[in-house]
Amino acid sequence: MSATILAVCISDNKGEQKTPVESIALREEHGVVGDAHAGDWHRQVSLLANESVERMRAKGLDVGPGAFGENLLTSGIELTTLPVGTQLTVGETLLEVTQIGKECHTRCAIYHQAGECVMPNEGIFARVLRAGRVVPGSLVSVLPATD
Repeated sequence: MSATILAVCISDNKGEQKTPVESIALREEHGVVGDAHAGDWHRQVSLLANESVERMRAKGLDVGPGAFGENLLTSGIELTTLPVGTQLTVGETLLEVTQIGKECHTRCAIYHQAGECVMPNEGIFARVLRAGRVVPGSLVSVLPATD
């Protein structure tokens, strides 16, 4: 089974659930155009596996795409096993993994709305190396490591 993007999501503010949209534009060294997390830093794009969201649904949470603040909801790839520095093609874009998980200092709006947040342990973050559009159904591929 190949890895794919199930949903693409954006938000106007940090710390809130994101809204699924039809497509997103990724700008090189910036991130998702129109998203609160875009900018000149290492967490330009957030990715979360649908398998993580399904586990939360199994616990009785009513959550869907964007509920945990992810820009890209994936299927068929174990994101947390990818080392920092891994390069991914996502549709026509190229991303580089910059961080696995994150520290959550406060109980943000996502935690209060969803009851639990999986991003601190199961989300990953990346920067954009090559711009392009991403839509649901875009393929995700891990590029071989280079020395």
